[in-house]
Amino acid sequence: MATLTLLPFTVPSRPAVRVGPVSLVWRPRVFLIGLAGLAVLVLGIALNVGIGEVRISVPDVLVTLVGGGDPGQRFIVMGLRLPRSLTGALVGAALAASGAITQAIARNPLASPDVIGFTAGASAAAVFVIVAGAGFGAVGFTASAVGLPLAALVGGLVSALTIYGLAWRKGVQGFRLVLVGIGINAMLIAIVQWLLVVAQVTDAARAYTWINGSLNGRGWEHVVPVAVALAVLVPAALVLAHSLGALQLSDDSARGLGIRVDKERTLLLLTAVGLCSVATASAGPLAFVALVAPQIAQRAVGASRPPITVSLVFGAALTVVADLLARTAFGTELPVGIVTAVLGAPYLLFLIARHGRKARA
Repeated sequence: MATLTLLPFTVPSRPAVRVGPVSLVWRPRVFLIGLAGLAVLVLGIALNVGIGEVRISVPDVLVTLVGGGDPGQRFIVMGLRLPRSLTGALVGAALAASGAITQAIARNPLASPDVIGFTAGASAAAVFVIVAGAGFGAVGFTASAVGLPLAALVGGLVSALTIYGLAWRKGVQGFRLVLVGIGINAMLIAIVQWLLVVAQVTDAARAYTWINGSLNGRGWEHVVPVAVALAVLVPAALVLAHSLGALQLSDDSARGLGIRVDKERTLLLLTAVGLCSVATASAGPLAFVALVAPQIAQRAVGASRPPITVSLVFGAALTVVADLLARTAFGTELPVGIVTAVLGAPYLLFLIARHGRKARA
């Protein structure tokens, strides 16, 4: 009589790296792609910092950044030029992380903060503060100090909660969230245009420059708020990221895995809104960074959802390179938001066409 012999079976697993009580899965591809993104970021910052009336070569910029160079170069690099590039890198990182979270929550690549109205809410509140700055200044609430970042944060939060509430129907479906967000986004853009029409000429000019997204004149006072926001919100997002994989499934499936869907989604949403609102307050609404960077990162690492860490790096590199192009490629310096829009709009059309082909299939 034939006998059945059971052979030992092992489940393949990824190697893990343990740092104290924290255990992380080692993914060589993610590490190498993130390292390549960091190299592009550092090179872009070095090229951007070296441009100006006094040209500084890339090797000299890198030497100065690590503490070398002569006093004149240190003053130019560290005091005058580096804050602009650092602001751009931090803003791009914050927008990309926000986009990675919202796209994962909605399970839709089109659900980025600048498409579904989060950024528009921050912009509308910030433009209102700029236009009505004189009235706020009378009570010590000026657009140049606390008013602009705080208004952008509140505006982004209110718009996000409104969109989330209108999209809720016993759960949130990605397609419904995108449609509601596009409608709210259009309404908020109309409010911004109305504010520009009724504003004084000087206030309107300032607000118009800001809403195009600009890094011109950025100093260390612009670097610090975004750096603090990233230091607080990115670790929170990484702690909450364990639930993003389950949220890619249906709500019932995620609950079956022990995920508190509503609580986790709300906390992730608040984190995303905080990141995009602070970024928008620091440099204006940089179009399509939050849309494009997470999607490129997802395809580069071959993940099922946009990875937060690699998206951070790609968003920072994209913004710095776009600023470099804005300063050098068109004969005159343009706001960086115009360049990111030119780079990102074709990718948005590609995503829409790809989504349409999948729906027909």
